[in-house]
Order: sequence, then C-alpha cells, then structure tokens
Amino acid sequence: MLRPLETLSQKSPDSPPFAQGLSLIHAVLGEKDAAIKEAERAIALLPSVKDAVDGPKCEEDLAVVEAMVGEKDRAIPRLQHLLEIPYSNCLTPALLRLDPKWDPLRGDPRFDKLCEEKQPRD
Repeated sequence: MLRPLETLSQKSPDSPPFAQGLSLIHAVLGEKDAAIKEAERAIALLPSVKDAVDGPKCEEDLAVVEAMVGEKDRAIPRLQHLLEIPYSNCLTPALLRLDPKWDPLRGDPRFDKLCEEKQPRD
C-alpha cells in the first residue's frame, strides 16, 4: 500500500489527500517521524487559513497520527482547538468518545475532559 501511494504522491506532490494517506500509513507502520512529516505537509498544502471548510481536516488527521505514535501532548491541544471551530465533518465530544481512532488517548484526563458534552448555560 505504501509504494503505490508514494508513487501517486510523487506524481501529484501538491495533493493533500496523498500526504494525508501517507501519514496514516507511516503511523500504522510505526514510522513516527515520516508520519508526522507527511501530516504536516498536508497542512502546509491545505492550511485552514486558506480553506476553513476542509483545511481543519488535515489538522484532525495530524491529531490522529500524533495519537497513533504516542504524541498525546501534541494531539490533545490540537483536538481542543478543533472542537472550537466549525469545519466539514467537524469533531464533537460524542465522536471523540465513540471513534476507536482516539483509543490511544483514552484514560488521559485531558482527553476525557474533551469527551464531555458542554451543557448550555442558563
């Protein structure tokens, strides 16, 4: 899976989806530095300041990679930020609670707090 995606990424180096895909594959393979590098490249290609609808998805993917490779101290503040902004398919506390991709962060009190639903103020 890695080689074909690397080939596609070389042919289309400005494609955020290819960088995102590579980052996740590297994370699954335990290649921490390569995973983070590709996820950060996706953000550089599609920054939130230029695309407020889809750009944050690249940031979410970086948080997934960070969680997968044990970078909780980087992933959790990023998730906090993402919970505060609207974007395409945006994160919610319920998604954080239910989606297994966030399992590496479970049990961390900072993450558990993000999973709590905010109650409306009276």
